[in-house]
Amino acid sequence: MGSRGSESGAAIALRGVHKRYSAPDGVIEALAPIDLEIAEGSFVALVGPSGCGKSTLLRIVAGLEPPSGGEVVVRDRARMAYVFQDAHLLPWRTLAGNVALPLELRGEPRSRIDAQVAEALAAVELSGFADSYPAALSGGMRMRASIARALVTKPRLLLMDEPFGALDEITRNRLDERLLALFGAQRFTVLFVTHGIFEATFLAERAIVMSRRPGRVVHDAPSALVGERTAELRGEAAFAREAHELARALERGSR
Repeated sequence: MGSRGSESGAAIALRGVHKRYSAPDGVIEALAPIDLEIAEGSFVALVGPSGCGKSTLLRIVAGLEPPSGGEVVVRDRARMAYVFQDAHLLPWRTLAGNVALPLELRGEPRSRIDAQVAEALAAVELSGFADSYPAALSGGMRMRASIARALVTKPRLLLMDEPFGALDEITRNRLDERLLALFGAQRFTVLFVTHGIFEATFLAERAIVMSRRPGRVVHDAPSALVGERTAELRGEAAFAREAHELARALERGSR
């Protein structure tokens, strides 16, 4: 596994990456060999049926889990952030304290920490809740705080594992819109795991669909949608066509 940039200048390059687990009744093939490149500054959605290995692939990219074989090359690994399915906020810390944690662990000076925390909370529209504790906040606000904690380190690569999957549809749509605004402003690379066809259609410049286990790529295409992605896009015919194509690919991968 490497941390250098790939020869093509991609943010992420996977070459023959596969994963198997030992089980009492034999070996489980979680991922078939996968070859992928993710361009720097792009927003890519990874979609697939439950158990297809998309979260496993994300953890392999993050270095949280080793592949069974193949090569993983990540540009700027030191500037990578990971957002989990749950916010994972420390209940005894305020929102500001939670967001500050990565900078404290890096030994940043207090003045720099305070400034960057304030900037990160403002980016997710939580400035007025810096002194609040997680238990007092809604699920959507906790997830925004989790994103702020990831953004506070100024990442160039943001890995997101179904971060909004447990939220109601209205909150999820609003957070998708906020995430797109942050992406447009900061242009980091995003690899976003989701079960949601409409979410992937709305967010991604490119969608990658994986098959059922052992996970392999069955669809990899840029989005045909053009122009600014606002809430109104979800009601347009072009959006419905794009979502339909993605749904068909997912159906093929689920067989």
